[in-house]
Amino acid sequence: MKDYFYLIPIALCIGITALATFMWSLKNGQYDDLEGAAERILHEETDAPIRQTPPGGQRRKPGTA
Repeated sequence: MKDYFYLIPIALCIGITALATFMWSLKNGQYDDLEGAAERILHEETDAPIRQTPPGGQRRKPGTA
């Protein structure tokens, strides 16, 4: 029973700290643009097209038709 006198205040402090951190992140705009980063990674300007193999699954050797 004596343990509860230590555990309850520690749990309350952790909960209040977590809530304060979450409220701080909301205030600073951490959740404003959730989809922008997900789409930005798909549309980078430095992307090169993927080289595809011709139909049939095998690449042609250079100099052959």
